[in-house]
Amino acid sequence: MGRRGGPEPVPGLVVIDKPAGWTSHDVVARVRRLAATSKVGHAGTLDPMATGVLVLGIGRATKLLTYVVGHDKGYDATIRLGRTTVTDDAEGDLTASADASGVTDQAIAAAVAELTGDIMQRPSAVSAIKIDGKRAYARVRGGEDVEIPARPVTVSRFEILEIRRDTPETGDDAVVDLDVHVDVSSGTYVRALARDLGEALGVGGHLTALRRTRVGRIGLDRARTLEDLGAVVDGGEALPRVPLADAAAAALPVIEVSDADATALGYGQWIDAPGLEGTAVAIAPGPRAVAIVDPKGAKAKPVVVFEPAST
Repeated sequence: MGRRGGPEPVPGLVVIDKPAGWTSHDVVARVRRLAATSKVGHAGTLDPMATGVLVLGIGRATKLLTYVVGHDKGYDATIRLGRTTVTDDAEGDLTASADASGVTDQAIAAAVAELTGDIMQRPSAVSAIKIDGKRAYARVRGGEDVEIPARPVTVSRFEILEIRRDTPETGDDAVVDLDVHVDVSSGTYVRALARDLGEALGVGGHLTALRRTRVGRIGLDRARTLEDLGAVVDGGEALPRVPLADAAAAALPVIEVSDADATALGYGQWIDAPGLEGTAVAIAPGPRAVAIVDPKGAKAKPVVVFEPAST
């Protein structure tokens, strides 16, 4: 059933509402068991503390994941001002504390505005970015001081939903919690936004909650919990998945092609496609996702083939 030497699994996307405490690898391992195939991959990791949309591909749909991961993403998050951690989120050890009671709503709004738009962002030192072939977080855990260069990202929306102020009775420094929604380009770290917002306000900050609400046009409305999917499979049904044609159309622009063109693409041949302006998915009658194509003059060149002519 999709194991090495077995039949090709039915391709499609599975959109998971990832639970807190699970790594993305944990989710992939669970879905491999539910789908009875090792041919499962994911489009972009979520930290263990985070919840929400995690897009997985099964079978030939894994070829879509490169295109899915490059889409912009939406998040609901909570930022705590007045506390700094080594990881810029709630999973790391506390490194500094400051009284945030004097931070005004106006100052918060101004700092948020400065972090909106096209900005330069320095990723967290404990990110999965590789430095000389080794993950940054592995270098940090090994005792190294890691400084990752800033890189351009886009924060198209940074909206404050609620401001909550807390003055502890124990004499601890007061904190300010911000519930926010952000829409960001691929490669943006929301916990780095929390860190930079706290630094800009002079009190430090870190992320205490994160929920991914969408990846491109794939949102929580399509997501299923692992418990729900497990119950479906335990009931004797196949693992539900977004069909390959629907999944591809959610990830890329669509070019409709004939059966004859579909056969040509299956052989790796170029087809006529006047007016094609960028990477698209070729959909044949059925509907069937045949290939991902790039424009070459007035032609379309297959770069990923879902229906090879040899099969």
